[in-house]
Amino acid sequence: MAGTAVEAEIRKFGALADRWWDPGGPMKPLHRMNPLRTGWIAERIARAHGRTGRDLSGLTLLDVGCGAGLAAEAFARFGARVTGVDAAADAVAAARAHAAAGGLEIEYREGGPEDLLAEGARFDAVVALEVVEHVEERAAFYAALAGLASGPVFLSTLNRTARSFLMAKLGAEYLLRLLPVGTHDWKMFVTPGELGAGLKRAGLRVTDIAGMTMDPLTGGWRESRDLGVNYLVMAGR
Repeated sequence: MAGTAVEAEIRKFGALADRWWDPGGPMKPLHRMNPLRTGWIAERIARAHGRTGRDLSGLTLLDVGCGAGLAAEAFARFGARVTGVDAAADAVAAARAHAAAGGLEIEYREGGPEDLLAEGARFDAVVALEVVEHVEERAAFYAALAGLASGPVFLSTLNRTARSFLMAKLGAEYLLRLLPVGTHDWKMFVTPGELGAGLKRAGLRVTDIAGMTMDPLTGGWRESRDLGVNYLVMAGR
């Protein structure tokens, strides 16, 4: 264990670093999902600052568990000053290289949110997308997110339901091969009630929630009221 990060999870996702930016590779579902989740978040951050659309110009944003930078780069293109942190060194190296190739100024750090918290860092918004289902020390993780945020905190994750087991575990990993086998442990999925209670103990309350639903024909994602598999949460004080 490195802080709130699990060593086995670090190795697993670090091994995917060189294919992270391949839209047809092992991170294909994240590529398809990214416009929905980053757009949903950017609109709410902008609204909180009295702005329209997805204007994040000059705002600081921390992407926790940033991987090779899919979400971080999207937020940077919305104008945010982005810091990404991840415990997988290979993923951070891939993120730095891709941002440099695209002319984006993003600060990437190897480590966990607790490292930045110890430094006294604060951000206008903190996001942790498809991360919490890989974290065992969740109370410490939520506390770190809360401590780093001077504004809203956003998480996206998978609900622990029979349907998510069929679709996100068996279907995505074994039948359709959308994700490498072993990407997820269904027992680590988080129900909205569990997530809300954990955030509450960290001093945050859920202020918005939405489902993310994939169109099986196109592979595209849309916002929905269905929280049964993938969902997004916004929380604040």
